Amino acid sequence: MQANIPSPTAEHAGFDALIADIASQFVNLAPDAVDGAIEDAQRRLVEALDIDRTTLFQLSGTSLVLTHSWSRPEFPPLGQLQRTETMFPYLAGRVRAGEVAIINSIDDLPAGSHDRESLQAVGTKSTLAIPLNASGEILGVLSFGVLREPRVWQPDVVNRLRLVAQVFATTLAKRRAEIDLRRVVDERIGFETLIADIASHFVTLDSDQIDGALEDAQRRLVEALDVDRSTILQYIDGALVFTHHWSRPDVMTFPLKRYQPVVMFPWSRAKTARGEIVAFSRLEEIPDDMPDREHYARVGTRSCVVVPFVVSGRGIGCVTFSSMRDEHDWAPETLNRLTLIAQVFASALARANAETELRRTLEENARLRDRLTRENVYLQHEVKERQGSEVMGEGPAIRRVQNEVNQVAPTSATVLLLGETGTGKELIASAIHDRSPRHARPMVRVNCAAIPSALIESELFGREKGAYTGALARQTGRFEVADGSTIFLDEIGELSLEVQVKLLRVLQERQIERLGSSRPINVDVRIIAATNRDLEQMAADGTFRQDLYFRLNVFPIRVPPLRERTEDIQTLAWAFIDEFSRAMGKRIESISKEQLQALERYQWPGNIRELRNVIERAIIVSSGPRLAIETPRSKLSALPDSNRLDDVERAHIRAVLERTGWRVRGESGAAEVLGLKPSTLEDRMAKLEIRRPRR
Repeated sequence: MQANIPSPTAEHAGFDALIADIASQFVNLAPDAVDGAIEDAQRRLVEALDIDRTTLFQLSGTSLVLTHSWSRPEFPPLGQLQRTETMFPYLAGRVRAGEVAIINSIDDLPAGSHDRESLQAVGTKSTLAIPLNASGEILGVLSFGVLREPRVWQPDVVNRLRLVAQVFATTLAKRRAEIDLRRVVDERIGFETLIADIASHFVTLDSDQIDGALEDAQRRLVEALDVDRSTILQYIDGALVFTHHWSRPDVMTFPLKRYQPVVMFPWSRAKTARGEIVAFSRLEEIPDDMPDREHYARVGTRSCVVVPFVVSGRGIGCVTFSSMRDEHDWAPETLNRLTLIAQVFASALARANAETELRRTLEENARLRDRLTRENVYLQHEVKERQGSEVMGEGPAIRRVQNEVNQVAPTSATVLLLGETGTGKELIASAIHDRSPRHARPMVRVNCAAIPSALIESELFGREKGAYTGALARQTGRFEVADGSTIFLDEIGELSLEVQVKLLRVLQERQIERLGSSRPINVDVRIIAATNRDLEQMAADGTFRQDLYFRLNVFPIRVPPLRERTEDIQTLAWAFIDEFSRAMGKRIESISKEQLQALERYQWPGNIRELRNVIERAIIVSSGPRLAIETPRSKLSALPDSNRLDDVERAHIRAVLERTGWRVRGESGAAEVLGLKPSTLEDRMAKLEIRRPRR
């Protein structure tokens, strides 16, 4: 059975505001208020999403334990589930791997599977399970269930619920860190005054005060221990980097810069990674075959202790205390006290990191909300622009184009629109998108000729903060905005060769990289390109990449110029008359037959755009119900910009026919002027779709 009830979309009134409100309530939340806040948020989410139950399981050792749950009153409470991993092996495996599990209908699970039977046992017909991930550690899972009917979990809803799960995870991690910190202080209160004072000081600190407090504590400990230097190192993105330091003024300068990875001391790093303390009173105590002895000597260290940071059984870094003057005896009680201070430092750092991640999550939530607002504004703008805009005409030339649009629209194939300026290539692109499976999201439009060459790359692919001078914030590129939709690249022949290389990668690998970042981002974007230039000739001349041309030329559509659609000129003219007369509040009832015929005889080098401008100008100056249109007298050549043989031949034959009054046969007829047999000329006219304008 297929899931048949769609999930609410992110555009639901108040849904983003609800998530933002929930997230803001967890900032600086007291530890004893966390449980109530989570359950209240669960209730609000169940009601907003029109689902039936939400549960939160936390990892305790190797087991997932149910800690928070809320169900609608008409459904029985879930109670305490036993053997969660045995009951839901598939879901538990996905969660432990850090993956979101989306089950639109339990019928999608194999018959007889443990997960299917267990979900049936608790009455669940559709479920969404999101792992609780804090600083790379899986803390548990947040699940949402529907007990009435199957539910399709839309991607935008899943993304926003992931933000909620991230808020819960960072809040739980923060509470765990604060509880660990308080426990350390309570257990070690009998130690020396300095240790107790430092530990108690960290309990009340805000996260933005921790850096200064750590370096001040390092100074006091260096002076109390009568050593020379203390450093703190943390694991960030898998690398051990230097983050905090204090040295006596008279010792040699510390050789590392802040956030610089530490690649020396392999023996010490290996031991602290296992949670072991490294302590030596003199360099000779380091094993002979280890390069650490030479490394310590190079930085002036004669004696040192390295104490690992361990939070929730996971190493997050270490703190060192070093003597540069003489050998130092590290007594067992000293090591015990330093172990305590290392736990205080570790808990404080974990809390700061958790709050930083929470802020990052809130910023991401705000970014997504802003993106949704921008997309809504963009879509409204598109709707206004496209009201009354449709592919009009009944002539054979435009019918051919419409047939090609209907053929390619349901696919994801790349489309290349070829035609002169003003022929309506953007309108054809809109028609392809509107008839495609991607029509639910707005098509993103980019005029490659209108964006300065220095900015086109960041506009298309985005940039990271600091990617170049003046890049003060991260920018989302047009390809990211168009993910899951269509991007229309107008005037693609104007792209530089450097940008063409990146565009080729998008077509080949469906990946982009922001400026200033080496991390690839997967995108699912359909590309529709348009140009009034001869890309084939440009590729032959080396001004356009041949491999990109062949990638774009999957399904070329030639949009005919207006002079090849003379039978549609009256239809288009009356459509523009209706549009502008309504906008200007004028009543236009008629137009002379002679003027309509004059419009059909004109070559229209500016194509439909020129016709639209002519009609608008005529209505502006009109003063009665009968419209007077002044036929343009353009000095522009009616020959096409294209160098394709068919286009040049078509334009030349039409020009000769115009001069001969569309007389093909007989003396001074078009066939005689062109040096062709009349039957040959008529065959060429049929092939090139050249037809005499209606009189």
